[in-house]
Amino acid sequence: MVGAYARLVENQSLSHSLPRTAAFFDLDKTVIAKSSTLTFSKSFYQGGLINRRAVLRTAYTQFIFLAGGADHDQMERMREYLSALCKGWNVRQVKEIVAEALHDLIDPIIYDEAASLIEAHHTAGRDVVIVSTSGAEVVEPIGDMLGADRVVATRMVVGEDGCFTGEIEYYAYGPTKAEAVRELAESEGYDLSRCYAYSDSVTDVPMLEAVGYPHAVNPDRALRKEAVARAWPVLVFSRPVRLKQRLPALSMPARPALVAAAAVGAAAATAGLVWYASRRRANTLA
Repeated sequence: MVGAYARLVENQSLSHSLPRTAAFFDLDKTVIAKSSTLTFSKSFYQGGLINRRAVLRTAYTQFIFLAGGADHDQMERMREYLSALCKGWNVRQVKEIVAEALHDLIDPIIYDEAASLIEAHHTAGRDVVIVSTSGAEVVEPIGDMLGADRVVATRMVVGEDGCFTGEIEYYAYGPTKAEAVRELAESEGYDLSRCYAYSDSVTDVPMLEAVGYPHAVNPDRALRKEAVARAWPVLVFSRPVRLKQRLPALSMPARPALVAAAAVGAAAATAGLVWYASRRRANTLA
């Protein structure tokens, strides 16, 4: 699974000795202040992929996501709507739209605290891995922007016609994130007992449990309760800032550019939640 879904930042040398530790970051509401996929709705509208009504509906979905108040039935309705919305979108067109809008939409909502933490981990010699439920076409360019070494993200199925089918190939959610972290640790030689993880959501408890230093960031109510019970550090990130506007001493390290990448749309995060639910029914720096 790691070979297929954990992507190394392009042009990174593979000849160096394998790293021993890493820091694993959730993305939405942990590193950036909003949902990475839902943020692109206006750009999709301007590109002709969705209509004004869809923009308003997606804005509502973003509100529910930020509020953290969506129950299973609401997520099911959103999943059905968003799956239908992205089905048939031409992948090349989506990539072009997102590549054009990435810096304008994502750069301003990156938490300064998260960027500084990423820098600190790199300075300490740790790899930085983004592990996100959002679509890989969104997460990979954001990971490159942040200077991440690897990315694990949800992947949607693309048909022979080059369009999204609305189906999910791999869903990075809940225990699946933890499985990906363990497999990546095995393949890269990470010592998980010395690794770090950061997330805002209780659904990422399995990933947090997998490392020696778990951290709750802007946690939802359930994760805050877990963090208190387990004596996990709770961090508050509240200063979104453009990377170029940060102090020179805290500027992000230069990283090779990824080949142009793009977004899968809001459906990846929400469609997969119901997919996962149906299948399941049957963090301090050294």
